[in-house]
Amino acid sequence: MMKAKDIMSLNVATINSSATVAEAVRLLRLTQLRALIVEPSTSEDTYGIVTQSDITIKVIAVGKDPQNISVSEIMSKPCIVIDSELSIENVARLFAQADIWRAPVIQDDLVGVISVTDILNKGDFVAKQKLIFLKSELQKAISNARSICGMYGVYSLEAADAWKLVDKIEAEAIANGAPKPEKSAREQFAEESKVEDFVFS
Repeated sequence: MMKAKDIMSLNVATINSSATVAEAVRLLRLTQLRALIVEPSTSEDTYGIVTQSDITIKVIAVGKDPQNISVSEIMSKPCIVIDSELSIENVARLFAQADIWRAPVIQDDLVGVISVTDILNKGDFVAKQKLIFLKSELQKAISNARSICGMYGVYSLEAADAWKLVDKIEAEAIANGAPKPEKSAREQFAEESKVEDFVFS
């Protein structure tokens, strides 16, 4: 299971809450980031975050001068922080509940930032669903191959085709993250059935 630390961005920029919005804009442009993490002012203080949206909606859209507005006036604080060991499924759930797009990742100290984009582009949830499907199809194929062996015989052409399909699905499942078994499904069947030279071309 992938965790926040596996997909987070290490490219993080911090800013002091007393900095001006103009300084924040310059830093965002320099780093090509969409958000800055606001440093805690004391050891007991919390992290904050200021985003491009904060600046656009709270400063530019209302005609305020970014030189005269401090980051502390528009930032979100305290902001939600993510434990580096949290699974990406739980990160996504937390983002949905809090209606946020990104958050700092903490492991004693600030170690990164994780965003919705990271989850979509780097997460393994698509492969995970594919693996679940492949495992289900593999069980169906094994059951079908065993039945065909009973009906047509272990060395029949029908059985050969059925076990080739099992081999193919099993290989694809392993390629998508399934642990490689000590013995393949074909080998397990041969052992259980006491069949020798159970190999098809």
